[in-house]
Amino acid sequence: MLWFRKCVILVHRYLGIGLSLLFVTWFISGIGMIYAGGMPELTPELRLERMAPLDLTRIRLSPSEAAARVATQGAPQRVVLQTVMDRPAYRLTMEQPVTVFADTGDLLEHVNEASVMTIASRFMNLPITRLRHVGVLDAADQWTIAQRGQMPLHKIAADDAAHTELYVSPALGEVVVHTTRGSRALAWAAAIPHWLYFAPLRVNDPLWRQVVLWTSGIGVILAALGIILGIIQFSPARPAGGSRIRSRIPYAGWMRWHYITGVAFGVFTLTWVFSGLLSMEPWDWVNRGGSDARLREALTGGPLDLAQFPPVDQTAWNQVLPPHAAKEVELLRIQGNPYYAVRGADPKPLLLAANPLRVQRESFSIESLIDRVQHAHADGPVVDSQLLSGYDAYYYSRNARASLPVLRVKFDDRDQTWVYVDPGMGRLAAQFTRQERIERWLYHGLHSLDFPFWYYNRPLWDLGVIALSIGGAASSAIGLLVGYRRLLRRLKRLVF
Repeated sequence: MLWFRKCVILVHRYLGIGLSLLFVTWFISGIGMIYAGGMPELTPELRLERMAPLDLTRIRLSPSEAAARVATQGAPQRVVLQTVMDRPAYRLTMEQPVTVFADTGDLLEHVNEASVMTIASRFMNLPITRLRHVGVLDAADQWTIAQRGQMPLHKIAADDAAHTELYVSPALGEVVVHTTRGSRALAWAAAIPHWLYFAPLRVNDPLWRQVVLWTSGIGVILAALGIILGIIQFSPARPAGGSRIRSRIPYAGWMRWHYITGVAFGVFTLTWVFSGLLSMEPWDWVNRGGSDARLREALTGGPLDLAQFPPVDQTAWNQVLPPHAAKEVELLRIQGNPYYAVRGADPKPLLLAANPLRVQRESFSIESLIDRVQHAHADGPVVDSQLLSGYDAYYYSRNARASLPVLRVKFDDRDQTWVYVDPGMGRLAAQFTRQERIERWLYHGLHSLDFPFWYYNRPLWDLGVIALSIGGAASSAIGLLVGYRRLLRRLKRLVF
């Protein structure tokens, strides 16, 4: 037992010296993640806010005519009508997005620097003289890690109070990343240290994954050994003359505080770093299911058929929509019929039936949705279906963007699959297998503490998570202090 105790102490000590600073960083940046979120981005709300309204009078091409311009590139999986460089255009998504101008049928080709500056000027509502072209990026920088597949990008700096920086895609003719001095500072305080999102490391996906796996895996061992020490170092028998529980702790000074905070917050530290490890899905243990494509096709009724969409009739559109209401129109197929999802300043779409053009005010029938889902998911029968007016433990959204009400259908198949369908849009909203539901608790539950009974009771959730994070950071920081003091003393003995 003495040998075991000594080994545990030594391993915990030197792993702590190596990882305690990282633990402190993770805990403090985790507090920042509560409010800062992830990396700076162009949010859907800001994108639509800055997008020019569609000028329906200038549309000359029908959707099928636009697709015929790029027929050699295959059939588009997604088609959106929007304003690109002050002109109505169809954005067709195939292997790569292609833009066809709806007024002339021309394709969007190379966008030069002057046009890029004009795009940025209109997005910012600033004169070009207050913008500076920083350069063209062929490789990702700190703020374009998620846009590596869209390179090259033009970087533009704005002379405004927020110190805005924009990244414009010449292939799309629009802004794809928007950052400010504030959002960049928050990212450095939260997402970047928390996710180890340092650009030189993050752009190398295999290396970044291994670094996260190994640091969090060793962190699990460190935290587990700390809990073991907290148990075996506690003296169950009160020493002679001892009258309080503190006399049972065989430490003094900072080491006593490290022991106390470790005992108090050790379990949270262990579950937190373990759930962080699971975020990388080691060993690919989660079965994601294979019915997504079948379910989506059953709900849509087949691939997008652009021949079902008539040419844009401005008079008809003006009758169902207020002037200048449409900024983006997505073409959809739902249960075999053509529809438009119209977005204005609000990202939440308004659904229009295409033939004849009218607002789709009623939801799709629950019976039709269940029939289509059951037909597509032939692996097992439906054992339960329910229309939910609120979020449950698996289908939920902190920012309330996930659509409600939602139809939940449970299957008695090998994976015990749960399917969620948005009846308002007639589309698949989410799908979870039994393993994914387990992962939800092991990862999100342990990492974000987003338990329904607590998660929506803010600021109680904030206070609880912040208190636990500060406790974990304090334990790690004290351990770092104690460990380095001991290491320095050892080095001094060796030197002198």
